[in-house]
Amino acid sequence: MAWARLAGVAMALMALSSAAHADATIPIKDIAGVKDNPMLKRYEGSFIVSGASSAFTDFKVPLSKLEQTDKRDTMNNVLFAPKQEQEVEGAFTRLVYVTPANRSPLEVLRNYQDEIEAAGGSVLFACKTEGCGGAHTRASSGGGGESSLMMYFFHEADIKDGSFSNGACAVTGTISDQRFFAAKLPRPGGEAYVTVQTYQLGDNTYCAALTGRTVAVVHIVEPRSREKKMTEVKAQEMARSLGSTGKIALYGILFDTNKTEIKPESAATLQEIATLMKSDAKLAVIVVGHTDNQGGYDYNVDLSRRRADAVIKALAADYKLDAKRFRAAGVGMVAPVASNDAEEGRSQNRRVELVKLN
Repeated sequence: MAWARLAGVAMALMALSSAAHADATIPIKDIAGVKDNPMLKRYEGSFIVSGASSAFTDFKVPLSKLEQTDKRDTMNNVLFAPKQEQEVEGAFTRLVYVTPANRSPLEVLRNYQDEIEAAGGSVLFACKTEGCGGAHTRASSGGGGESSLMMYFFHEADIKDGSFSNGACAVTGTISDQRFFAAKLPRPGGEAYVTVQTYQLGDNTYCAALTGRTVAVVHIVEPRSREKKMTEVKAQEMARSLGSTGKIALYGILFDTNKTEIKPESAATLQEIATLMKSDAKLAVIVVGHTDNQGGYDYNVDLSRRRADAVIKALAADYKLDAKRFRAAGVGMVAPVASNDAEEGRSQNRRVELVKLN
């Protein structure tokens, strides 16, 4: 009887485990709530299995092979990054397609290239297999090894699809015959950027239905003006916030990814800080740099501190303020104001704060 009860418990646990996920299946329709970007058609017979979008964000386009660096990514992989890349901003779309059976990654990629060229676009960079750099048989999953081309764009933790779903299976596990290109397209409001990565899925127990299928991962960034809501904080508002809470978060001081040079469009916010400091000769503040969680802890703390230093140097050099009235601090990702699981939250965490010193 005891063995019977144990067997029953084991079977129940196995049933619960099976219920906790659904294995991949051959897709017969798109996932709900996601559709093609009108700028670029899909490969005929493909279905969307995963997607993500943002009304406005930044995006890096690789323009050369990924090469090994002395850094590690958030999953403790040796970080591979291109020496040449283009950082762009605008409306962002990521679409993951599973293509019909017996279609090669090269065939699918060439069709996308044809569409780009027919629309007046041009390919900026292309590569295949190990020529792309990094771990060319890895998709978005895994840690402790070498980063892959897909990890340049996103990691498994960024995917919201359920475990072993078609979407998760399409971008995790092992891959082969990887192909890639980055391109730009003329648009009425400026240039749009597109990346297309195709590859064949390897064998995976819970993703067996998709073994051998070609997947296409498409990123599109369209030109779009940023809504200037949080950036234009006036000196009077800064003073009120410093008086009531002791701090003020500023989103109008901008930097390129992994850089400390202040972008020219930051001038309006720097001018308001100067007006604030000149209106109260006794005021002293700590300039605190904040980052999202992309990248290593020590790297982000150092980067945020150097950005805070750059702000102080700009205020002293360009606005004739006494540098002794400022202190620089960098806290990296340790004080988020939103979740880092999605770009919308990460964009809120990338900021400069003024903290009242006296």
